[in-house]
Amino acid sequence: MFTGIVEELGEVTAVENLGDASRFRLRGPLVTEDAKHGDSIAVNGVCLTVVDCGDGEFTADVMAETLKRSSLGALTVGSRVNLERPMALGGRLGGHLVQGHVDGTGTITGREPSEHWEIVKVSLPADLARYVVEKGSITVDGVSLTVVEAGDDYFTISLIPTTLDLTTLGIKQAGDQVNLEVDVLAKYVERLMGADRSGQKESGQKETVK
Repeated sequence: MFTGIVEELGEVTAVENLGDASRFRLRGPLVTEDAKHGDSIAVNGVCLTVVDCGDGEFTADVMAETLKRSSLGALTVGSRVNLERPMALGGRLGGHLVQGHVDGTGTITGREPSEHWEIVKVSLPADLARYVVEKGSITVDGVSLTVVEAGDDYFTISLIPTTLDLTTLGIKQAGDQVNLEVDVLAKYVERLMGADRSGQKESGQKETVK
């Protein structure tokens, strides 16, 4: 479990194509200082398992399903990435509950800079739109953010200088793809209320008339 508070701006140092998978080598001296084989590290919001680590770098294997659902397949040597270690029990929850299980990808469609912050507009896949609400939480490339405006096919976020300076969201441009993870609590509520992914009642569920 993560919080969406990025600890370090890392860098891809090697990419090995394994056919239906990829192996990445990433540099992150801070997140690897206590890492060991089998640990989890979020890379642009995707929870990956550490295969080996040393000298401030770690290696992770990325399977076909992850490459299909996220933007990690577009990473190349030199790409900058957001890195975060799992939340420690008993620690402060600075962002919101993030699983590192990407739900889909969006595309940055516009940036509106101002003196002290920047508004970024991101396209929103139709199957995720119902989970995104104004003032709710969403994870963009592993960064926990508050939704400013929620449209049918887009949302906007407001980035403060710290986020612009310390994460990849400061260097992403219009047209760039980003990983999205919606609030898992919304999905659980939907499931418990008996709605399927199209928003309709599951078979066998009856409406309660009051």
